[in-house]
Amino acid sequence: MNVDHQLSFLTTPGTIVVSVLVVLLTAALSLWSWRRGGYRTMHGLQELLRVGIVTAVAVLFNQPEWVEEYRPEERPTIAILWDQSDSMKTCDALESGREGRSGRPPRPQAVSRAEAIEPWTTAEAWRRLEERFQVVTEPFPPLPDTTSTDLSTPLAGAPERFANLAGVVLLSDGDWNAGRPPIEAATRLRLKEVPVFAVPVGSPTRLPDVELTNIDLPTFGIVGKVVRLPFTIDSTLPREYLTTVTLKTSDGQTLSKDVRVAAMGRTSDAIDWKPETIGDFSLTIEVPLHSEETIHDNNVKSAPIVIRQEQLQVLVVESYPRWEYRYLRNALSRDPGVEVSCLLFHPGLSKPGGGSKDYIKQFPPGIEELSRYDVVFLGDVGVEEGQLTAEQCELLKGLVEHQASGLVFMPGFQGRQFSLLETPLAELYPVHLDPAQPGGWGSRTPGRFELTESGRRSLLTKLADTPEENLQVWEDLPGFQWYAPVVRAKAGTETLAVHADMANEFGRLPLLVTRTYGAGKVLFMGTDGAWRWRKGVEDLYHYRFWGQVVRWMAYQRNMAKGETMRLFYTPDQPQLRQTLTFTAHVMEKSGEPLSGGDVFARIVAPSGTAKTVRLLAAGEGWGVFQGEYVPEEGGQHDVTLACQQTGTTLDARFFVQGAATEQIGRPARPEVLEEIARVTRGRVLAPTELEEAIRSLASLPAPPPSVRRFQLWSHPLAAAAVILALGVFWVWRKASGLF
Repeated sequence: MNVDHQLSFLTTPGTIVVSVLVVLLTAALSLWSWRRGGYRTMHGLQELLRVGIVTAVAVLFNQPEWVEEYRPEERPTIAILWDQSDSMKTCDALESGREGRSGRPPRPQAVSRAEAIEPWTTAEAWRRLEERFQVVTEPFPPLPDTTSTDLSTPLAGAPERFANLAGVVLLSDGDWNAGRPPIEAATRLRLKEVPVFAVPVGSPTRLPDVELTNIDLPTFGIVGKVVRLPFTIDSTLPREYLTTVTLKTSDGQTLSKDVRVAAMGRTSDAIDWKPETIGDFSLTIEVPLHSEETIHDNNVKSAPIVIRQEQLQVLVVESYPRWEYRYLRNALSRDPGVEVSCLLFHPGLSKPGGGSKDYIKQFPPGIEELSRYDVVFLGDVGVEEGQLTAEQCELLKGLVEHQASGLVFMPGFQGRQFSLLETPLAELYPVHLDPAQPGGWGSRTPGRFELTESGRRSLLTKLADTPEENLQVWEDLPGFQWYAPVVRAKAGTETLAVHADMANEFGRLPLLVTRTYGAGKVLFMGTDGAWRWRKGVEDLYHYRFWGQVVRWMAYQRNMAKGETMRLFYTPDQPQLRQTLTFTAHVMEKSGEPLSGGDVFARIVAPSGTAKTVRLLAAGEGWGVFQGEYVPEEGGQHDVTLACQQTGTTLDARFFVQGAATEQIGRPARPEVLEEIARVTRGRVLAPTELEEAIRSLASLPAPPPSVRRFQLWSHPLAAAAVILALGVFWVWRKASGLF
């Protein structure tokens, strides 16, 4: 390192003239004073000190600086920074194709953005610059973090990482989604006189393409039941066309469906698959390539799914065997995935029960017996002699709150539901009822449901494949002739359907309302006319609706279960770095809930990294344990739940969705790189202009030397020296009797 030293002044003609005049005037006054004092030696020395002080102040007035210039002996550095984030996998960089038959012009072929800049990232490409420069190639961001793009950090840190930096070549699509704005880093490089040669890659608009953007698989499916596999196709072709979408399963099954792909838009459809065996499957959906497509690697997607045997436990509690109860019982009994138990409090019977195997003789007496039920239906029953008790209502509340079971309220014209509002179940009830009309409202003219915006999106109300067809189905359903005395829905609930005609000061009367309470779900059905939906279509809509209700409510409880352990997590489709709450239900070998103990969940991420989470007891008396985990990786995670006291384990898994900030297929943003080049006084080059980039870099001047300035005029020591000299001058004059 060569260092040059020099003293410099920041002067102007005005400061020089003023300084000289002041010094000359001071010298003249001092000479006059010395002559007046008889040319005494001591007086002359005092006047000489006066002139020296004024001269020093005049010199400081011209801002003297001690300048040190550091000139590095090593060669200047050229930094080649290239983007390796996931967006660089987008195949929209066009290169010349081969000449076609009959003399047709070559058709451009699309390659990935990473492939387009590959010639720039090799050391051989910059050999000609090595005589004068040291060339360093470095990707960003560092692996394995390719889920985001930060352009600011590598640019801002380049002068510190690379000694004697002369220039930067930035290869990217400009699609930044993390860090500070790149223009801030560009401004810093401008101050250091480091130009950036930007090489934008990728198309700023979507190329002609058909992309399979999404397949929305459920977390699990049931053997022997149809699994609906929705998918979405995004097309930028100028015209619609008909294609055949193929589904392939890991066990060798192949299904296909004809789909008409809309032009310049999105097409949503689904394929129905009926699994015949249980186990873990990988499903692959493929859209055939179109002749006009330029991107060929985004037409296939795969996702995992677990197929298992389902046997949901449902309890139906009713007083009179009204039509709604009879058809509901038949629908659940004929569902192969449901085992139904019925408890009928018929006033005409000598004791509760019934005549078939589906009936039980009494309400489950304790937690052990009640906790086996995934969903409980409460019909027109209440708290009175021969029906429910307040203690049983407390058990039902705990079942929903702690055991993640579902509870369906189905009131009737007897009005017994009002007595439930005086029990712990009042907290779960999702609507306010009118006590002045306990029997509800009847009408000779059938009333009809009208779906809300939430109802149109809900799984519970999906009775057809498309939103338009589903809305038409609900409009055509046979009406009801009785509805509950509902005033309004409570805060925190979700109304799926309202009365099409009746309203009050709060709006349309809510008839289908859901809510979450604790770990479980609650549904309120405000009519007893769903059985009429069978008219003309038999069980098409009636069975489907109640089947969806049961599975929606029992979903979390059945994520993973064994004989004495059950595990579920929320949210059920976790995202990267989103807090995941585990809830475990642990039972003693005798069947009683574990009141306290050591429960641990060992979680293994896709990379093999393992973490153990301790689950703490929650919900006294229900055997509930909870803990939290924040996933740092996307993909499938394996979980082993273990309890030290019972010695039992349970294996489960969950899938974490990757971060969506870095998307393949998004258009490039060359304007970002163009602004960086403009601010730093660099250039914008095309991916094909490598030779031009080498010539431009070869003509760069050497980086300016690093300069260190020591400002004497504003240094505290300089001020202290002047003040000290003035003090000495004043004391000396005082001692001489001149003051």
